[in-house]
Amino acid sequence: MDRFRFSCNAAAIATGMSLAAAAHAQSSVTLYGVLDASVLYLSKTLNPATGTNGGKFFGFGDSGMSPSVFGLKGTEDLGGGLKANFALESGMNMGTGGFNDSNGNLFGRQAWVGLSSRLGDMKLGLQFSPFFFALYDLDPRLSMTASSLLPWLNNVAATGIFTRNAVSYTSPVFYGLQASVLYAFGNVPGNFQAGKQVSASLKWQWENLMVEAAYFDSNASPAADTVPPTAVPFEGRILGASYRFGSLTAKASFTSFRVSGGPSNNLYGGGLDYFVTPALDMNGGAWYMTNRNDSSSHAVLGSIGAAYSLSKRTTVYAQVGVVHNDGNARLGLVAGEGLSSANTLFAPAGTTTAVNLGIRQVF
Repeated sequence: MDRFRFSCNAAAIATGMSLAAAAHAQSSVTLYGVLDASVLYLSKTLNPATGTNGGKFFGFGDSGMSPSVFGLKGTEDLGGGLKANFALESGMNMGTGGFNDSNGNLFGRQAWVGLSSRLGDMKLGLQFSPFFFALYDLDPRLSMTASSLLPWLNNVAATGIFTRNAVSYTSPVFYGLQASVLYAFGNVPGNFQAGKQVSASLKWQWENLMVEAAYFDSNASPAADTVPPTAVPFEGRILGASYRFGSLTAKASFTSFRVSGGPSNNLYGGGLDYFVTPALDMNGGAWYMTNRNDSSSHAVLGSIGAAYSLSKRTTVYAQVGVVHNDGNARLGLVAGEGLSSANTLFAPAGTTTAVNLGIRQVF
């Protein structure tokens, strides 16, 4: 009888420990994505052979407002407030089914694993830089059409967006302050400086006011680059603020791009984002880009947009953007790669207009 009681108690304890371990190590994996397609009109395109106007364009536009992506993200509760996390994210072209909005690889947007706790978050692998997250926070209408993303791509392609071989740390929020740092290895034998990338940001949030500053520095590398390039040697700085007045948010920022062997552009911009109703979002922005080494080369970019949510997952949108280039400035209006990048990321001298009508669905 005692032996039977001991066996039952042991079995109960073992079962309880198994259940506790299962509860202790809860995990989840989520499949997610964004599908964005549009119809696009451009009043001018850039002829890459001559640098002049290549004519009007009217056709399919991939990723008009948001990048089209699919991915997997997961988390595992390790106990004591410690979690293991990962993300794998791929960009795709809705017109062809090929790669887009990434560095040209299968999981060319994100491929990282990390840990998070009350002490902060750490990530290892391909990831967005603190400099890019600052752009995301400070753009009044971050869109693939006519936003501050276009001057970024015009200056340094995808460098600082899809940051490879990187290790990053983001602190917890302390009295409204949060800091992030990133170090990306060049992975060049015998030369620890070649291909190295460093980024950092500091953000302060107090009630409706947010102020943010960020830095990025990238060294040249002899190693093979991605398509689009993600290793352009440059130094970048951004400083800006946003303030929310109920349903209206105002944002303004200054960004500096100093490209090794290329232009040194200053970008001044700002705009408004207003939720007319919970379903209708209207926004607009204006940016002025000037080359510090060539005062005759500058560009003015302006845009407005409206997005209406048909449901929690489906949105229809309309956008209009106008850019005027003087001197050697060749700022474009569309970031998607449905066309040759020479026709979208760049525009000829003079005034170019883009009209974009599309639909976006998230899952």
